[in-house]
Amino acid sequence: MLPTLLGILIFTLYPLIESLRLSFVQGAEERFVGFQNYADVLSSGTFWYAVYNTIYITIFQLLIAIPLGFIIACLINSLRRASYFFKVLFYIPNATSMVAAATVFLAILHPDGPLNYVAELLGFEKVVWLSQPVSAKWGAVILAVWHWLGFVIIINLANLQAIPIEYYEAASIDGASPLQQWWRITLPNMLGSLTILFILGWIGGLQRFSDAYMLGGLQGSPARSLYTVVGFIFERGFGGHEYGIASAAAYILFVLILIFTYFNTKLLRMKI
Repeated sequence: MLPTLLGILIFTLYPLIESLRLSFVQGAEERFVGFQNYADVLSSGTFWYAVYNTIYITIFQLLIAIPLGFIIACLINSLRRASYFFKVLFYIPNATSMVAAATVFLAILHPDGPLNYVAELLGFEKVVWLSQPVSAKWGAVILAVWHWLGFVIIINLANLQAIPIEYYEAASIDGASPLQQWWRITLPNMLGSLTILFILGWIGGLQRFSDAYMLGGLQGSPARSLYTVVGFIFERGFGGHEYGIASAAAYILFVLILIFTYFNTKLLRMKI
C-alpha cells in the first residue's frame, strides 16, 4: 500500500494543504492577508459571471443529456441485434479527450460546418455559433452533451440489464402493455442511476474548463460568455500569477460543489 499512499500524499493531500495556505497570502513575498482573498473573489463581478456561465451550461447539459441518454439506452436495450455496435458508436466521443473533441467541434460549429448544413436543410437560418454570447454558450452545451452522452447511455444500459426479467413476464401475464411496463417497472428501477448521473453531472459541470477554453480561449470569448469558474482560477493563477486569489477561488468552488451536491442529494432523496 505504501506506493499508493505516497502518491495520494504527494499529489493530492499536499497540493490541497498548500492551496489552502496560499489562499491566505498575497504577493511574491507571501504576505499573510487573512480572508482578504476570499473577500476579493466574492466581490468580483467577473467571478460571479463565470459562476453564471458555468451553471447555465451545466443545467442545459443535464436537461438534454440525461433524458436523451435514457431514451437511447432503452431503445438499444430493446434491440436483439447490433446492440454492441450502437454501444460502441455512442461511447466513442466519451472515450476521446475533451481537447480532441473540442477541436473537432471547432470545425462542426464553423459557419460553413456540418451543423449549420443540417440546420439549413431543416429550414433554419445559419448561425455563427462562436460570435454571439448566447449561441456560443449553446455551442458549448451541444459539445458537452455530445461528449457525455455515451457515458449516460452506458450507465443506463447497465441498470436496465440489471432489472429482473421476471418483473416484465409477470406484468405481461397481468395484461400490462409495453408502455405500462416501461412506466411502472423500468422508470422506477432507473431512478438510482439517473440520480447518480445527475449528481456526477453537476460535479463535473461545475469543474468544466477544457471545453470552454478550447472554444473561447483564456478570456472565454465572445464577451466572456464561455468564461467558467475554473477558467477564472486558471487566468488569475497562471495568467496573472495571483496564486492567493486563484487558491481562494478554488476553495470557494469546492464549497459551491459541496452545497450543490448536498441539496441535490436531499432533493432526490439520496442517503449520504
